[in-house]
Amino acid sequence: MASHILIHNGTVLTMETDRPVIENGWVMIQNHRIQQLGTGALPGVAGHGRVIDAGGGIIMPGLVNAHIHAPMSMFRGLADDLPLDVWLNAHIFPAEARQVNPDSVARWTRHSCHEMLLSGTTTCCDGYFFETEVARAMATTGIRAVAAQGVIDFPAPGVPDPQENVRHAIDHVTAVKELGSRITPSIFCHSAYTCSSKTLVAGKDAARDAGVLFQIHAAEVKHEPEMIKENNGESVIQYLDRLGILDKQTLVAHGVWVDETDLTILARCNTPVVHCPESNMKLASGIAPVPKMLGAGVQVALGTDGCASNNDLDMFSEMGTAAKLHKVACMDPCVMDAKTCLTMATMGGARALGMDREIGSLAPGKKADIIVVDTAKPHMQPMHNPFSGLVYSAKSSDVSWVIVDGIVRVAGGKLA
Repeated sequence: MASHILIHNGTVLTMETDRPVIENGWVMIQNHRIQQLGTGALPGVAGHGRVIDAGGGIIMPGLVNAHIHAPMSMFRGLADDLPLDVWLNAHIFPAEARQVNPDSVARWTRHSCHEMLLSGTTTCCDGYFFETEVARAMATTGIRAVAAQGVIDFPAPGVPDPQENVRHAIDHVTAVKELGSRITPSIFCHSAYTCSSKTLVAGKDAARDAGVLFQIHAAEVKHEPEMIKENNGESVIQYLDRLGILDKQTLVAHGVWVDETDLTILARCNTPVVHCPESNMKLASGIAPVPKMLGAGVQVALGTDGCASNNDLDMFSEMGTAAKLHKVACMDPCVMDAKTCLTMATMGGARALGMDREIGSLAPGKKADIIVVDTAKPHMQPMHNPFSGLVYSAKSSDVSWVIVDGIVRVAGGKLA
């Protein structure tokens, strides 16, 4: 595989504030990183290892799916049209007890990674059981990923003794650090209602000591505070803040049921939230107040959640849903504009994962995680505004090229 790649003949959407769009642009890649961006005359095409013609399409950063459970594609369509608690306790947890093992998580993780790569996602943030096997499977696909071992206070796949849950997560972090820079370990305490305060603190301390991201589902459903025995009437966010869980290296998934006090806490702690609108809608969990979050200074990323609660890992669909859901919820067509949604799916995700110096935008020196979107199809024409075109018109099937870490992973719409 060539270490030099030139992508040309496209509109370069950098997602950088100082130079967001480069018409008739090109991107030069060398040794896994972006070397140069430009417009017009090409810098010696013949001397480069590979030349990719974008065909007049959009050249942009790869999408960042900031909250998934990759192996759960094995449960796609298993238990639809149910409330979250029934879906989880009566169907998903029992199915996991029967079907989740090292082989199954590896197989379905690869399946999910292929789905994401084909749809333009170059980085994902995962949390599940047997996560070391998940991480190894991810490494074989070429995707960039954060892989978090799930922690829960009852017997779980791979961790039959709950007393060993945090120790198992620590061992996972050590093992994954040997897989290379594309796969980053993490620790994921499932929620404040499935983990005691002792487990939450131990999990966060372990993540802090290892210098890795800590993840948790929080404020996902309305009655969640009532499910927590130790919160003394506090909101979920207030409870986590009191325990010292919230900081810039804690990632909160969902954050649907948060009030002004919660938003103030999240902003003060620099704690990012991952918005999963399609999963929240399908499970009728509610609508996260994302416009208020952004207004309060809370960092917001975008995620699909797992295929058991969303049924796909399509970030283009997620962007469009996020934009339109909040417009009707706020009765304001101006909120959640296309550029905001695209930012959540690129730089917003990169910042939430602590990777914004390496990915999330196209700039010299950054990792070469780049996709090309075909804009020649009828539903993409005319292209008055590339941000609007990507959020409101584009489909995941429009992704024609995907490059991760300077290596071509999708060529001409097919896995390379």
